[in-house]
Amino acid sequence: MKTNKISPLVRVVDDDPSMRRALKVLLEMEGWNVKDYSSAKEFLTEDAPSVPGCIVLDVSMPEMTGLQLHTMMIERGYETPVIFLTGHGDIDMAVDSMKKGAADFIQKPVDEERLLTAVSKAINWDLNHRGWVISPEEELARYESLSKREKEVITLVANGLINKEIGRRLGLSERTIEAHRLSATKKLKINLPAEIATLLSHLKD
Repeated sequence: MKTNKISPLVRVVDDDPSMRRALKVLLEMEGWNVKDYSSAKEFLTEDAPSVPGCIVLDVSMPEMTGLQLHTMMIERGYETPVIFLTGHGDIDMAVDSMKKGAADFIQKPVDEERLLTAVSKAINWDLNHRGWVISPEEELARYESLSKREKEVITLVANGLINKEIGRRLGLSERTIEAHRLSATKKLKINLPAEIATLLSHLKD
């Protein structure tokens, strides 16, 4: 199996359409690949954690705040560095975020040069920290670290089944399936069904 280098991606997560648009234009003018999300939920549903880069994350969003999203990402073992943006100056918030591993904390209105510098540093850290070219041996090692049940669950995830359907198939509760799935995706360091399907196809090659 051949491994290919993946271009870094800057994720912009902000519920303000004009802010997302402005940040996207600014970052793309610097040559970065950019994907924007209007909410934390949209980000969690659509993002591929295995793609290197960084996240430019608004602190204040409805439903799930940027800080809540960051906490959830930490719990899931999501390694991509986070740069927080906030319209409300809060030193304690910034210090707490940095303690939890945030790459930077920038106030709005955004200083463009500071943001571009922070993005560059965060992406360089991500590339150097995790390498992002996964060897066949590493893929196999991650897969073999799964329990028998976790392997069953992710195989069904790769086939497009949702947790409720997997639980019905295996005779387990939906909550139990969620626990097995979370454990498996942490070990594999991927969580999208398409990514899992790709990994399983690599292992068959």
